[in-house]
Amino acid sequence: MRIARVSVPDIEGPVFGIVDGNQISLLVGHPFHDLVPAGAVLNLDDVKLLAPVLPSKVICIGKNYADHAAEMGTTPPEEPVIFIKPTTSVIGDGQAIVLPPQSTEVHHESELAIVIGHLCRNVTVERAHEVILGYTCANDVTARDLQERDGQWTRAKSFDTFCPIGPWIETELDPSNLDISCEVDDEERQHANTSDLIFSVSEIVAFVSSVMTLLPGDVILTGTPSGVASIKDGETVNVSIEGIGTLSNPVVSR
Repeated sequence: MRIARVSVPDIEGPVFGIVDGNQISLLVGHPFHDLVPAGAVLNLDDVKLLAPVLPSKVICIGKNYADHAAEMGTTPPEEPVIFIKPTTSVIGDGQAIVLPPQSTEVHHESELAIVIGHLCRNVTVERAHEVILGYTCANDVTARDLQERDGQWTRAKSFDTFCPIGPWIETELDPSNLDISCEVDDEERQHANTSDLIFSVSEIVAFVSSVMTLLPGDVILTGTPSGVASIKDGETVNVSIEGIGTLSNPVVSR
């Protein structure tokens, strides 16, 4: 099942719905309890896709593909490396990634994202699947020059628009063996499989929940494979994950 969050003409505020082909069946309320149909079915072309959730926090896992750790000149970590992106960095499919004037080297980072479905703390690896609503595509946009200059990651990854997620949440998916890729315009930059993750989805959820309470709608980015590179004004970044779809965002200068 695919759950989207959309803007609908003549309806105030975002609305959740279930996507089936080119149609969306609107829901009453949010998808973190029993799904209640609102009775309206619209064409996807008649609504605007938004970020599928607006999380209380976005937790990211660094260096979770060995080849990406190598291209960054580091070794794979012995336990997950976590950092946080602010909610204000989140945008949805079709919205523009805005390049800040402080940076001259902004990179794309294609990632599988976990969407948490239940309030949880200290979840075991064996029960991690019970607290996951589903999965979506993400782009951990990073000002690489600022990351290197600062010696840590907060500023480089926190600019507004630096966390595209979408286009929807796929709830029926095995995350252990999915092709993931990134194209900038027509050039493929990244191509890997989630089977190459150093720490699995279940291990990530268990680790993160041992540190902080996770709330419904929180998003965890699972790491990016090798091939990260600069994006420029006028380009379009497409992150595609098998079984989910494609997250597409144009790039503009501020």
